[in-house]
Amino acid sequence: MVERDPGSVTPEPSSEPTLETRASRANRASRASRRRRAASDGRGARSTTEGRAGRASNEARAAKPVSEARAARPASDGGETRASRSGRSGGATRAGATRASTTRRATRDQGTSRVGRRGAAHDRDGGTGGTQVGRTSRRDVRHGGRRRHRLLMMVLGTLLVASLAVAGVVYFGGTAPADPEKATPTSVVGDRVDVDGGTLHALALGPVVTWDPQRIASRDDMAFAGRVFARTLTAYAPSTDPDAQARLVGDLATDTGRPSKDMRSWSFTIRDGVRWQDGTPVTCADVAYGVSRTFATDVVAGGPTDALAVLAIPRQMDGRSTYPGPYATGPAAKKAQAAFDKAVSCRGSTITFLLSSPLSDFNELVSQPAFGPVKKSADRGKDGGYDIFSAGPYMLRGTWVAGEGGTFVRNPHWNRASDPVRRAHPDEIRYQEGLDTQAVAQQVMADGDSGRLSVSLGSAPPAIQQHITAVQGLRERSVNPRTGVVDYLVPNTKSPVFKNETVRRALAAATNRDAYVTAIGGATAADPALSLIPGSLPAAHDADPIGAGTKGDPGRAKALLAEARLKEPVSFTIAYRSTPTSDKAIAALVAGWRLAGFEPKTRPITDDYFTAISDPRIAAQVDVFWSNWAPAWASASTVLPPLFDSSINITSAGPGRDYGYWTDPKLDAQMAKIQATPDRAAREKAWSEVDASLLERGAYIALAERRALYVAGSDVRNLSANTVNGGVVEFADIAVVL
Repeated sequence: MVERDPGSVTPEPSSEPTLETRASRANRASRASRRRRAASDGRGARSTTEGRAGRASNEARAAKPVSEARAARPASDGGETRASRSGRSGGATRAGATRASTTRRATRDQGTSRVGRRGAAHDRDGGTGGTQVGRTSRRDVRHGGRRRHRLLMMVLGTLLVASLAVAGVVYFGGTAPADPEKATPTSVVGDRVDVDGGTLHALALGPVVTWDPQRIASRDDMAFAGRVFARTLTAYAPSTDPDAQARLVGDLATDTGRPSKDMRSWSFTIRDGVRWQDGTPVTCADVAYGVSRTFATDVVAGGPTDALAVLAIPRQMDGRSTYPGPYATGPAAKKAQAAFDKAVSCRGSTITFLLSSPLSDFNELVSQPAFGPVKKSADRGKDGGYDIFSAGPYMLRGTWVAGEGGTFVRNPHWNRASDPVRRAHPDEIRYQEGLDTQAVAQQVMADGDSGRLSVSLGSAPPAIQQHITAVQGLRERSVNPRTGVVDYLVPNTKSPVFKNETVRRALAAATNRDAYVTAIGGATAADPALSLIPGSLPAAHDADPIGAGTKGDPGRAKALLAEARLKEPVSFTIAYRSTPTSDKAIAALVAGWRLAGFEPKTRPITDDYFTAISDPRIAAQVDVFWSNWAPAWASASTVLPPLFDSSINITSAGPGRDYGYWTDPKLDAQMAKIQATPDRAAREKAWSEVDASLLERGAYIALAERRALYVAGSDVRNLSANTVNGGVVEFADIAVVL
């Protein structure tokens, strides 16, 4: 999961808009007509848990149970994610005392959100935490190319010129992937093209902290790497249907894995024909070596440490792994290597993982780059933070320049027949970082020579979002995906007020999520949420046990307070991470609570928010905490245990991520049982039921799921976003036309 540093209840420059645009029937007809004209002219297009700042205590996390390890990853939207705080590397400590201060792309959305287990949780300040930002609309371009209409657009008081011309596209060339059913997404803004060639400009604020697969902690960076150069055992298949993006497929592996009956071991067979950029085959040994690097926390630091938490390798008395990684030498290191080789073994092209406890969604956990291959001869250890030795469709030309970026060109040894996920249409992807998000949006919107071939990787600032969605030409070049980052509140069960379940339910009934969403930017910035489980996850549900909807019901809240025999007004203190946006959002909630008989007092916190609310001393001073979270992979197992399993959170050092001190041993046991449920559908249904029970008892109050808004130039095609991977731009199928 991912936690984003909630500094603000809303991401300042939030990047999570709400509507995914689709062209009207009339526009589609018009485009089809233009395509026919273009074809007759003989023209066609030539044949896609952040905790960056620091991961706290990798060893500590390694000593935790699987569910906790999952919960420590950052989200990627705009705020410091919890995961980042907690050491997005997978190292959130049980007490949750240490948290990294940055979110996936710390600037990406400026909000906070928590991202779930897979990316361990992240708290973001109101942003697309664990989260993802929408995409841009596409500009219509006439293949005749001579007639382009320009509109004067005013953005933030500035006149921008945007060329708007609708163009048809003729389908040419392009070799089909190995399995078209797994990799044929259609553009969310129009017709899909299957053409190769051209240069795509990817514009981002950054900074990218590392491209080392075992060190990447940002969800944004994981998503980009996973579609461009880093192959993983499994992957989520690209799709333009947000509700179908949780479909797991084999990537480097031939299938999604084969578990033992007790779910304590998993085997994967490496696909034939996958080659490194030097032409040598990717082997089982390369995968095992890559996984082994995560144990070398003194050399390969800052990345996810899920392997330390789940693999059956002996630990020391203090919880640290006895295996120091592949770089250590000496007799002790040799013995430890033997223990690793037993837990991660190769037999021909089949790799088998032995786990310390049953884990039914291990095949989803290995969709992360940290479980991907590394060629030993190309590994420079500590000095290879920006090294890229590719097994995917693109390789880095030259070197990566921190703060500026780099150019990805085709890997001559990659072929579509060995890749069921990526189509890799552009010849080059020029990734530029260090660019202001607003400047990027304006450049792409203006649609100049480079802008028309560009896509923004950061969500457009809130002030521009409304303009983008109001202008048809821009709306058709944008996408507005959910990011998976959910803002929520947790009543403190140690509080004299909220230890009473009826009062917790009253607060939930009085909460106006619609007002909260309006305050953080409106429909393009977020959707009102009744659950912490993002809408794209299989466990998503519509249960509303409190029955007050997203607007809240002051009358029902008052009735519940009367039932609890409390005299109005009922006073309480709420802590939240303060930013200009979050201040407004909390004020909107306060107004609704007062109507229902509460008298809230606010406690804004500006620095190191998650560390502050993890301090056990604050429990006697605060009655309600604001936070956010996003899943690490497409399972509610990366959401609910990390936040509400008291056995892995609450200690004398503090609440971990269970800020409200929710304690229910029966529920803890139930969640542990669900973790071992083999059938995915049954497992996720069980998580839905657990979530509904938490809502019914007022364990937490969901507020909003963040959205992002991405814009692309008029010559960019197949623009879509992947909500499971954080709502980021989907690079598996993106293309440009010339």
